[in-house]
Amino acid sequence: MAQAKAGDKVNVHYTGRLTDGTVFDSSAGRETLAFELGTGMVIQGFDEGITGMTIGEKKTVHIPAEQAYGPVNADYLAVFPKAELPADIPYEVGMQLNMHQDGSGQVMPVTVVEVTDISITLDANHPLAGKDLIFDIELVAIG
Repeated sequence: MAQAKAGDKVNVHYTGRLTDGTVFDSSAGRETLAFELGTGMVIQGFDEGITGMTIGEKKTVHIPAEQAYGPVNADYLAVFPKAELPADIPYEVGMQLNMHQDGSGQVMPVTVVEVTDISITLDANHPLAGKDLIFDIELVAIG
């Protein structure tokens, strides 16, 4: 039976969870995830976990943060004085915002991680940065 290898287009069903069991994403009830192995379309550990699987095979892959979204980068935390931010937004810890980058026109998603009387701290790290991930994977097709 054919084994999935770099360059193959694959279709998988998956459930991603944190080490505490919290599910953060799943293809259950949706179409399979389709991508080309070895091209960087998915996180490194997910890609490597599928390599060598055969159609119909199921497995659980443990991915350390370094092979997922990397460690939390302190440079991606920024403290802003409340006076410099729009006053009409009720800032709360956990709130997701989009911040425009100077000059580039690109939008960067950020999370409010601290609110004080005078400042707001925003985190531009990926929400899964610094976390080890576990994926239950089923290889549905190689094409």
